[in-house]
Amino acid sequence: MSKRDYYEVLGVAKGSDEATLKKAYRRLAMKYHPDRNAGDDSAEAKFKEAKEAWDILGDERKRAVYDQYGHAGLEGGMGGGGGAGGFNGDFGDIFGDVFGDIFGQRGGGRGSRASRGSDLQYNLDVSLEDAVRGTEVKIQVPTLIDCDTCEGSGAKPGTTPSTCGTCNGMGQVRMQQGFFSVQQTCPNCRGEGRVVKDPCNDCNGRGKNQENKTLSIKIPAGVDTGDRIRLSGEGEPGDRGGPTGDLYVQIRVLQHEIFERDGANLLCNVPINMITASLGGELEVPTLDGRVKLKIPAGTQNGKLFRLRGKGVKPVRGGAVGDLMCEIRVETPVNLNAEQKELLQRLGESLHGDKHSPEHSGWIDSVKSFFERS
Repeated sequence: MSKRDYYEVLGVAKGSDEATLKKAYRRLAMKYHPDRNAGDDSAEAKFKEAKEAWDILGDERKRAVYDQYGHAGLEGGMGGGGGAGGFNGDFGDIFGDVFGDIFGQRGGGRGSRASRGSDLQYNLDVSLEDAVRGTEVKIQVPTLIDCDTCEGSGAKPGTTPSTCGTCNGMGQVRMQQGFFSVQQTCPNCRGEGRVVKDPCNDCNGRGKNQENKTLSIKIPAGVDTGDRIRLSGEGEPGDRGGPTGDLYVQIRVLQHEIFERDGANLLCNVPINMITASLGGELEVPTLDGRVKLKIPAGTQNGKLFRLRGKGVKPVRGGAVGDLMCEIRVETPVNLNAEQKELLQRLGESLHGDKHSPEHSGWIDSVKSFFERS
């Protein structure tokens, strides 16, 4: 009797991807599983047929042979096995394969596979000057290393870990719940696949000890708060020979007593007295490269911004150097003596007229118009 086309069995198109194939197989497996169709030979036959189709189409190599030669190619051995002989009647194994990637890994035990070490993060505070110019710092990072005494096995020298009797070294156990077969981490060995009956005294059976290692970190010029520097292979070591994780250095630029950073620009408040603001003058202002002269025009108002080009930050990712923005803060004199108060009183009496306080005069006019409309 000739077999049905496997794509037809699963109800999918020939060019369907693996996710579509898997979804179609799950739907049929749920529908025709013998636990849900007790005594129904027809349902069991359809279940086996769907399983056979998935065994072929779910395997990239077998699928390629089937697409080129059809059933004949598989029967001739080109597919390396398969066909109806792929079904062994263990429905628990079938559902372990189908749903294993939901509840755990698919196929094999965790204890038998190497795993990558965890990534680590180190928070590094740097001054604004170092962030702008770049620098090199040394940091100490706690890390786990294989125990020298037991060479990472966790067992006392002269002994070896034994295979876990609960999971037979697989690292996972399977639980049958109705027609579901669910894999979960072995509670006895915690997924390691082995148990240490006589633990090493130096590491207490963990196989690893903690120590601090010193690393030299190059901080590139222009970094800002939130930037991260990746140090490949400086994280935690992997298990069972797996690769080491990475270390991420998280940058936080400390607050500066004079400057505030805004992207590529720097901001700076410059306090001046009312005489300099009125008559004008010249004063020194700080930059990260030293002092520069800033000319204050006569009649400068509070909040006036002066831009010093090229005195900011060159961004770490490239681009033009920013500017230094100096914001003028006109200070009102305090702690005046009697003579100074008299001088200011006389000055105030002489400053009548719109030409001395144009902004104030304009404000008075606006207030008058407001009340007249009310």
